[in-house]
Amino acid sequence: MRFKLLCATVIGLLAMGPALAQDATPSAPRNLQLRGDRFKPLTYDQLTPQQKTMADHILAGPRGSLDGPYNMLLRSPEMGDLAQQFGASLRFHSSLPPRLNEFAIIITARAWTAQHAWTVHKQAALQAGLSPAICDAIANGRRPASMQPDEEAIYNFATELITTKQVSDAAFAAVKEKFGERGVVDLVGVLGYYHFVSMVLNVDRYPVAPGIQPELKPLK
Repeated sequence: MRFKLLCATVIGLLAMGPALAQDATPSAPRNLQLRGDRFKPLTYDQLTPQQKTMADHILAGPRGSLDGPYNMLLRSPEMGDLAQQFGASLRFHSSLPPRLNEFAIIITARAWTAQHAWTVHKQAALQAGLSPAICDAIANGRRPASMQPDEEAIYNFATELITTKQVSDAAFAAVKEKFGERGVVDLVGVLGYYHFVSMVLNVDRYPVAPGIQPELKPLK
């Protein structure tokens, strides 16, 4: 009986051999499809172990792509990995509804004339339900003529903080009433993170995707 079990075990291991060998084979390097201007796009083979860790974390996360500031941030991978995790939390796990979170992002991208961030997040805002008229007004540096009360609360808070570096009691109370204290903190967080992202993109002179024309004109 024991001999039969031993034979069966050996046969099983022999049958698994090819599969084990296949699993042990290193996977093909990922095509990172990075872009940049001042920072030369890197390939996966060129990455250090720390850079590969950052890239793998991004590719396994909700973004699934390194499009955006990550080609530059790979130059400081420990900081870049922490930054991308912070950004993923603010973008995908905010207490603010996606429509309003993306609204805050495009307000920030417009303030910096960050073309790539604007292009990506305008599309996300539209998909989340923000009206094209609001996006057009923001693109042209104007206060939207018609906003829902929750949109107006986000707009007032964000534009006051960006332009005056302060927030009035009325703007603060409106966001707190609608979204609570966490909503206030999440809003400040997403505004701050996309200031950082916009600075990175502008320093690199990051190009928009091939076939896309930049939409934003300089603000007067």
